[in-house]
Amino acid sequence: MGRGLLWLILVILVLALAAVLWLRSTSNPRTSGSVTLPGVSGQVTITRDAWGVPHIRATASDEDAVFALGFVHAQDRAWQLDFQRRVTQGRLSEVLGAPALGQDKFLRTWGFYRTAQSALPALSERSKRMVAAYTAGVNAGFKQGKMAPEFRILGYTPEPWTDVDSIAWSKLMAYDLGGNYEDEVLGARTVKRLGQSGLGEIMPPYPENGPTILSADELPAGTTAQTRAPALAAAPTLPDSTLAALHSHLLAARELGLQAVPGKGSNDWVMAGSRTASGKPILADDPHLSLTSPMLWYLADLQGPTLKSIGASIPGLPAIVIGRNERVAWGVTNVNPDVQDLYIEPAGTKLTERTEIIKVKGAEDVRLVVRESSHGPIISDAGAADVGPRVALKWTALQPGDTTMDAFLGLNYAQNWAEFTAALRSYVGPSQNFVYADTDGNTGYYAPGRVPIRSGWDGSLPVSGDGSREWAGYLPFEQLPHTYNPADGLVVTANNRVTPDEYRFDLANERNWAEPYRAQRITDLLTAKAQGWTVDEVRKVQLDTQSLVWQDLKPLLLAARPDGDLSTRALEQLRGWDGNQTVSSVPSLIFEAWLMKLQSMARDELGNETQINSLAVLNQLKTDGELCQSESAGLSTCAATLTATLKQAVDDLSTRLGSDLGGWSYGKLHTVASKHRAFGDVAEVSWLFNHSAPTPGGTNTVNVARPEVGTYRQTHGASYRQIVDLSAPNRSLYVGSLGQSGNPLGNHVSDQQKMWVAGEYLPMSTDAKDWGKTVTLTLEAGK
Repeated sequence: MGRGLLWLILVILVLALAAVLWLRSTSNPRTSGSVTLPGVSGQVTITRDAWGVPHIRATASDEDAVFALGFVHAQDRAWQLDFQRRVTQGRLSEVLGAPALGQDKFLRTWGFYRTAQSALPALSERSKRMVAAYTAGVNAGFKQGKMAPEFRILGYTPEPWTDVDSIAWSKLMAYDLGGNYEDEVLGARTVKRLGQSGLGEIMPPYPENGPTILSADELPAGTTAQTRAPALAAAPTLPDSTLAALHSHLLAARELGLQAVPGKGSNDWVMAGSRTASGKPILADDPHLSLTSPMLWYLADLQGPTLKSIGASIPGLPAIVIGRNERVAWGVTNVNPDVQDLYIEPAGTKLTERTEIIKVKGAEDVRLVVRESSHGPIISDAGAADVGPRVALKWTALQPGDTTMDAFLGLNYAQNWAEFTAALRSYVGPSQNFVYADTDGNTGYYAPGRVPIRSGWDGSLPVSGDGSREWAGYLPFEQLPHTYNPADGLVVTANNRVTPDEYRFDLANERNWAEPYRAQRITDLLTAKAQGWTVDEVRKVQLDTQSLVWQDLKPLLLAARPDGDLSTRALEQLRGWDGNQTVSSVPSLIFEAWLMKLQSMARDELGNETQINSLAVLNQLKTDGELCQSESAGLSTCAATLTATLKQAVDDLSTRLGSDLGGWSYGKLHTVASKHRAFGDVAEVSWLFNHSAPTPGGTNTVNVARPEVGTYRQTHGASYRQIVDLSAPNRSLYVGSLGQSGNPLGNHVSDQQKMWVAGEYLPMSTDAKDWGKTVTLTLEAGK
């Protein structure tokens, strides 16, 4: 190599280093010293601990503490704030160009932001003050002049934050956690191609012996006279063009990272003091969501004169969403009640219209005509004038008067069960399984939210909009599932069925619930020992990677006849496997690859994107079901399908890792993929924004980590973990999936990921002695 070339390389490296240092200096926030800001009424300190978690202390007012939360959200997550807002507004094309147009059309048609605008006037005066204080804090952070790299790359600056922006993101969360619309579309396609009986093949009902969150003796008074609604005898037929139009919304949502992940869910549970070593409750929670960069959650500790909460916030929301205050702890998992219905509007139905103008970077504006019936937006025409039957969406989250913000702010203040449930009365959606514990030793559970009452149908399929299938209001709050200080001292939720048959209301049809594997495994572990539980033992349950799916499928899979030497060797690997899905496991990789192929057995009937769940696979293999048959592949029995899919799986793994099984391991392909929503697939910069690491767990393990079809990556999982010890709240634990900073060059962009993968936690403490090395920024009141 010549001297001139060496000098050129050196100059390039120096310039690159200088560019990185400049970018860091102009994008990393100010975290020390003092700054005077209008909007705070007294001095506020923001002490960031060794992991970048802000501990906010405001003495003059609670509003000052919430102002500071908005300020640090803007400092550390400005891009996330703006991107999430653009998603709710349907304004991605404005900065990302034409590739985002389909997403904007979906978002504008559903009208997430319009609905958020109608929610603001319904909030309590306290909530309005808190939202206004948060808005002022975000805008003060925006004005500090530190630009997130994404803004520099795309060439724009964020607009000022508004109060409506703080409400809008909850609408997208409600969509992500309320997938009955998707089930109805799949159900309509299934009935059209396979008949009514095909529904149970593609979307099997919840097993009769599957665990329920509440037992019959824990149901609220007056809710045990069973009057369940019948399923539809038949569904109206929709043409393929209409089904394709409905499906286009699903594809747009998937591009946004929303829904369509079998096995996605969450876990939470609460144990009474009678079961713990300390004599006080232990509460655990780990919500399973998309693993993005930056991570969804932002850990924070808020202390005002009366507001004293710590846990996980979401940038854009002025509250701790999951966590504890000085007396009460709470956790959430998704209930997934059926709160969406598709109505096929008769010809001549009166519709209203509005025109949405979508600005597209580098192109002409796009006009989108959105039509609505009395049920809701027409989501089947994509703005076209004549496409056949029009299908409207009715959904609780699109109804006016959403006061969910009141509920979350109320939880931050709740001091006991009465105040906790009073706050939940305001909750609209997405309906969540709230587990509760307090320092007095009480435990509880509530499933709040608006759940429609249907008469004469179960909501599983599209219905006529002729007025014969209308909601008859919502379930009364007192009759929603709940329990306080249950006799057995244990509540376990994992998106499983909430109530037994004795409950007289229909929260959802039997195909809505998650498969029972996670709930069963957690229950088995937590009841294996009657008392003496510690936080460390609870941690091990939260991180459990034992597969009950394997346990169910094992005898059926091991009976397969291998085709070829590689299949034979792979099957032998499985014979001695205990089902623990570790990073180093070879059998775990083989099993997940094989299961992935088996889950595609309905593609002949319903198209290449269709993936059935593991329970459907089990049912087919047990009964030599029709889905095993594939005319295109020449398969007529489940035995033949087992042979063929095993060979497909190991051939795929061989292509990726070579034919020597000694060189295979789960972690070589199964890696967490915390992907940036805008630049995650842009090869030139994705290396800077994305974060990856080998991870354990699999399909429906407690530490859920289902591999993505085609890549084996883990794209969803425990986005946040917490374990709260009510005997000594400052000994509680929490951790996020990535890091506090959204800046790819920041000090805390991914420092929690290594801990998260290893099953380690941060101290969930309000005591400065637990914070490690700190740095403090003081906010002073200004005019």
